[in-house]
Amino acid sequence: MKKQFISISLSAVMLASVIPAAGNSFTCTSAADSEMRDMTTMEIVRDMGVGINLGNTLEACGDWIADVDRQWGDGILTVEEYETAWGSPVITKEMIKGMADEGFGVVRVPVAWSNLMEDGYKINKDLDARVHEVVDWIIECDMYAIINIHWDNGWVNTFPDNKDECMLRYQTMWTQIADSFKEYGDRLMFESQNEELGWEKLWNPWGSTDGKAESYALVNEINQKFVDVVRSSGGNNPKRHLLISGYNTGFDRTCDPLFKMPSDPADRMAVSVHYYTPAGFAILEDEDADWAKARPTWGTDADYKELYDNMDMMKKGYIDKGIPVIVGEYGCPSKGKEPDSVRLFISSVCKAAYERGLCPVLWSTPGGHYDREKCQMADQELKKLLNEISGFEPKQTVTTTTTIPDTTTASPQTTAMTTEKQPLRGDLNKDGSFNVADLVALQQFILGNGQLEAWEAADLCEDKVIDIFDVIAIRKLLIYN
Repeated sequence: MKKQFISISLSAVMLASVIPAAGNSFTCTSAADSEMRDMTTMEIVRDMGVGINLGNTLEACGDWIADVDRQWGDGILTVEEYETAWGSPVITKEMIKGMADEGFGVVRVPVAWSNLMEDGYKINKDLDARVHEVVDWIIECDMYAIINIHWDNGWVNTFPDNKDECMLRYQTMWTQIADSFKEYGDRLMFESQNEELGWEKLWNPWGSTDGKAESYALVNEINQKFVDVVRSSGGNNPKRHLLISGYNTGFDRTCDPLFKMPSDPADRMAVSVHYYTPAGFAILEDEDADWAKARPTWGTDADYKELYDNMDMMKKGYIDKGIPVIVGEYGCPSKGKEPDSVRLFISSVCKAAYERGLCPVLWSTPGGHYDREKCQMADQELKKLLNEISGFEPKQTVTTTTTIPDTTTASPQTTAMTTEKQPLRGDLNKDGSFNVADLVALQQFILGNGQLEAWEAADLCEDKVIDIFDVIAIRKLLIYN
């Protein structure tokens, strides 16, 4: 049993504290709430299920956007012009709800906060309001939201050359973001940065070790500044769950001993890494590069070994030490790839991560894996595979018949009725029903008090281990049964 995951307060497992997450189909109902539940970051990350990115949208940026507007527009740039600059339609609530209905429990929202920025690094109020709107939709659909400072036109890359000014900019931006979102509950997570923390101008990973310690030290300093700024702000931020960017979000570089998680008085942090390995398949489309050859297929024994070795590295380096992990991006292009290999790669990475306790968040852009026009996954076979991994059970309608006496005749009349199919799971005490008694039984077992009547029924995560993740799963099921 994974002893490091067993610590849990009684309030964290009581049904009254549960809000539906990634295990069922959702209906957008309530406004974004401010509840901070008594849940560890490990529990929060597991509760996310599997996720998806709102990529190439609110992080779209570039000086050319202003040039185009000056030439063809009215000279007044808007948030919408940036939002649609990289090919995305304007995001709607229906698009976000579609993500929830397809089985995703968390949406990562990359943001370029420097768009329309005013003097003194003041964030544009319309951009801030738009991010609020999208985050509200995500939370209203019972999903988690992650917001960050993304690539943002690349200013983070200049840290080694202009550290003081960059640190001022970073601190000023996060001070504003933290204050603006301070009243949100634990359905909103802040991510320190995207994948730019780590600089080849300081240390070339393919060369010597010269400058390596300096580059890592700067990464650690920036991440610590992020934690300090958020924790010193008001509202719920002293207890907010935070996502710390790994060194260039690489698995091996983030597992290097020189990378340090920040000091956090709340002890509510996860680490963020990205997975695009092998690059020839996961990054390149149909043209070779000098650093890799494009591949149309994936799935050899060597491919699987590489995947499992990398996921085991993160599990050993972080999960087994009680530090949650979010794979903030993973995926591959469809162009130049065999569809079966695309499906196999994405589902295999998702499964390998999820089974080891990592939360996988699919990178998706306009025209990519999630169809923003139809508000559903472009590949429904892939959707089914991802749903099987996370245990997502969409509501289904089935036609049954019931006999209703016909008061006008002597013979019965058969009428079609529509009901929701809700499979019965989790009968831990083998009494033929599933209710809070089963939750209590599992809770007591986790705390070391009592035995389970049905071990297999308790293994809701199907990983042959009874731990806190099974508690989270049973809580979800109780909501919908």
